[in-house]
Amino acid sequence: MAKEPSRRAPGADRILDAALQLAAELPWRAISMEMIAERAGATLVRVHSFYPSKAAVLGAFFRRVDEQVLKEHDFGDRDEPPRERLLDVLLRRLDVLGRHRDAMRSIWRDTACDPVTLLYLAPSMGKAMAWSLEAAGIMAWGPGGLLRVKGLAAIFASALPVWLRDETQDLGPTTAYLDRNLRRAESFARVMCPSPKRAAGS
Repeated sequence: MAKEPSRRAPGADRILDAALQLAAELPWRAISMEMIAERAGATLVRVHSFYPSKAAVLGAFFRRVDEQVLKEHDFGDRDEPPRERLLDVLLRRLDVLGRHRDAMRSIWRDTACDPVTLLYLAPSMGKAMAWSLEAAGIMAWGPGGLLRVKGLAAIFASALPVWLRDETQDLGPTTAYLDRNLRRAESFARVMCPSPKRAAGS
């Protein structure tokens, strides 16, 4: 059983918060695990017990985002068209990421062209997109689901640079970009990979 965090032994959340604070101030590539430990007030052993690498820190960050997005899920949207529900889920994800916008800018700039980190994070992205589809009432499992997950991951990843440049209050350009690409994906899916609608209440 994991030990309870204390002032002398910060927990995983506090260490992750320290890493995000540093990312908001510095390029992600310039941040060392020692710096994260010092900012969190933790020993290196303590940091290693939760995060054996910087990629693991990012994985934990994106899992936290997943949890917050799903926590804010509204079951009252079930009568809305799936594409509109999916757009809402993605915008909600960006809203959560926006709470760490400066950190995200640093992280994205330094990992977008890092194949090792991207490979490590690929499963996390896949799970995030799968749950985004499920939250919109769209099947994300099975052969057809895998295609949807991969397609949505490509759309969301391509939207991140648009979002990072988007300084509008309502995220109009980002919303338009996502909506346009979701419509294209929807049209493509209807032609190439039609799927039965999920039974009500399933």
